[in-house]
Amino acid sequence: MTTYLLDAAPETVHWGYFDANLQPHVTIDSGDTIIISTVSGAPGHLPTAETGLTVLPALQAIHQTLQPKLGGPHILTGPVAVRGAKPGDVLEVRIKSIELNQDWGYNTIRPQAGGLPDDFDIGRRIHIPIDKQRMVSRLPWGLELELNPFFGIMGVAPPVAWGMVSSIPPRKNGGNIDNKELVAGSTLYLPIHTEGALFSCGDGHGAQGDGEVCLTAIETGLIGTFQLILRKDMNLEWPTAETPTHVITMAFDPDLDDCAVIALRDMIKLICERTGISREDAYMLCSLAADLRVTQVVNGNKGIHIMLEKKLLQKASS
Repeated sequence: MTTYLLDAAPETVHWGYFDANLQPHVTIDSGDTIIISTVSGAPGHLPTAETGLTVLPALQAIHQTLQPKLGGPHILTGPVAVRGAKPGDVLEVRIKSIELNQDWGYNTIRPQAGGLPDDFDIGRRIHIPIDKQRMVSRLPWGLELELNPFFGIMGVAPPVAWGMVSSIPPRKNGGNIDNKELVAGSTLYLPIHTEGALFSCGDGHGAQGDGEVCLTAIETGLIGTFQLILRKDMNLEWPTAETPTHVITMAFDPDLDDCAVIALRDMIKLICERTGISREDAYMLCSLAADLRVTQVVNGNKGIHIMLEKKLLQKASS
């Protein structure tokens, strides 16, 4: 197995969108590992020199060279192609490690956005210092908040027929999932829609609560180490995931009720496949033991994820 490196730079990022017509910057074999660095923030998001915080040269170069498209704020590093990947396959993304790439993050409130679009009339942006050694951030009123970094965006290219799509709403190709469970040690499964899969990531989060209610998390740059595995033995319509302890199904739609229905049906299907029990028994198990959570409510397509402990996936007794 080979390990590759892909650093964020003007020539290796796409800003604000996904597109199946993007050319890969790296092509790897199934099972190979790739280390991807990412940056975060538009020009107006950067701290001033007086703060003592460091703006990475790569982020400055991207600002000087590129412009965002389709209203998406996310600077995404990639894509990475996986040899042999075809539409209908699944990409298994093993998140081996996540490191902080900046000593700061930012958080923004914007009028007419977020979970309470009519409640805050004045925009606000703060810069949040990050202590990489202690893995904490310091909020303006003195609170030290533990960091739990994850990539808000991990996704493959959408179907060719979709054309260029904004990075803001999460979709069946993944993208702006904003699921705080997808930390190092977790695995994401993405349905593949185009040749090569074309994996990209970005939108690094230092910390976020379920919901991401004010619109943003601690937005920051991250460095991720991923093992990408092509799965021709799986078939998915929506992304799923696993942590060391739980299986996760998820769905995205403007209506949270529809999200819940999709994610619940997928969890029932997953339970049946893993255990051999009936759909009725799986539905009952979900009611007794599965946790239905709101992933985020601020990206147009909202998100629901359902979590079930792996230890409960016991084979039906004969």
